[in-house]
Amino acid sequence: MSSTNFCQIELSDAAINYTLRTSNRARNLRLTINLDGELVVTKPWLVSTRQVERFMQQKAGWILKKMTAIKTRGNNSLLANVGAADYLKYKEQARALAIQKVTDFGQIYGLGYNRIFIRNQKTRWGSCSAQKNLNYNFRIALLPERLVDYIIVHELCHLQELNHSQRFWALVGQEIPYYKEARKELRNI
Repeated sequence: MSSTNFCQIELSDAAINYTLRTSNRARNLRLTINLDGELVVTKPWLVSTRQVERFMQQKAGWILKKMTAIKTRGNNSLLANVGAADYLKYKEQARALAIQKVTDFGQIYGLGYNRIFIRNQKTRWGSCSAQKNLNYNFRIALLPERLVDYIIVHELCHLQELNHSQRFWALVGQEIPYYKEARKELRNI
């Protein structure tokens, strides 16, 4: 069971509205800022509102920085919401792109996968499951090819290394030597 409340806190002389979610599945306090700039705080049942506010005060710099970055990006962001018709179009483009690139890079690395899923993810470009399923954000269809290649290879390499160890990054770097720049660029989209 979970509950949701709408709250406000003052951080560095700015009144910040946020959604407070209480979840019996949460083990720690978690801050997220969605693409619309909405701050969401998720807390375990036993954590008090006072503890939440202390936590938010400690993270005030991060919160304000992220919210400012989202407002600065505005609606020009690739992550802005798209209409249903555009979503279906981009999803099909992303599926074709992912299948082609996963096949190509999979042959280079000698890695096989189970299934590819294209999703409307709010905070991730891709993910890989222990069942060898590859998930990609439909918005990869809107990215430059070098960034798509990085995302595809990143998730593909998780089929061999389900972590972000040095071995994982060495594997990614075999085909994407510019991976550090790509990561930085994706963070700024």
